Amino acid sequence: MFTEQDVRSIAKVAVIGKTVADQLYPGQDPVGQTIRIRNLPFKVIGVLESKGFNLFGQDQDDTVIVPYSSHMKRITTRTFVNSILVESASAEVIDKVQNDITDLLKTRHRSIEQDFTVRNQVELAQAATATSKIMSVLLTIVASVSLFIGGIGIMNIMLVSVTERTREIGIRMAVGARARDILIQFLVEAVTLSAFGGLVGIAFGIVSSQVVAHATGWPTLTPFAWIGIACLSSAVIASSPVFIPRGKLPGSTRSMLCVTNSA
Repeated sequence: MFTEQDVRSIAKVAVIGKTVADQLYPGQDPVGQTIRIRNLPFKVIGVLESKGFNLFGQDQDDTVIVPYSSHMKRITTRTFVNSILVESASAEVIDKVQNDITDLLKTRHRSIEQDFTVRNQVELAQAATATSKIMSVLLTIVASVSLFIGGIGIMNIMLVSVTERTREIGIRMAVGARARDILIQFLVEAVTLSAFGGLVGIAFGIVSSQVVAHATGWPTLTPFAWIGIACLSSAVIASSPVFIPRGKLPGSTRSMLCVTNSA
């Protein structure tokens, strides 16, 4: 944002953040205006794009940037720099630039031990990616437990439904229904119940994520592949054989009817 001439001439120019611009020049174009830093006039040559707050709650727009030479010679008496931000020509040469900077600083500092640290954005991105993977694993475990409990809930509900309707099953079989007909009936009921509940849950999840995204400004993603995995997991967990008594029917003895619950 500054030219080489600005650095060499110790120019009194500055670039300010959005918060500073709104506070000092509300409703005005701050470019070309003059601000005073320690009673020295600096000309505003640009306004930074708004970034908001960082992870530590610091307002990244509440900042004023000046050439480092102007800061060292005009604003403060310090003759050292805490940090330097370097931009490479392309992503392919980042490692080479990092090595060159390291070698140059070693030569300039003339110290046996390395008293500085050189980092690049790739390393920071890798660290952030590792943290994100750990969070993804933890969230996957939590979601798996939720799916397991939900599948067991559906299974138990269908078990109670079957055991409480043994009289109905007996009457239907007494009038000619076969075990296969009873099995199909309860399978259809289980599939319908779980499918309807699953659709309601999916719709609620999608709507909730959109509401949160709109309220907080956080981008959200709804991967349909994971929706399919969730439905499949519930179906596998909730599908289990349940044996129910058919009841004592005319002309027959007590026996067992196997019904498979399906989520």
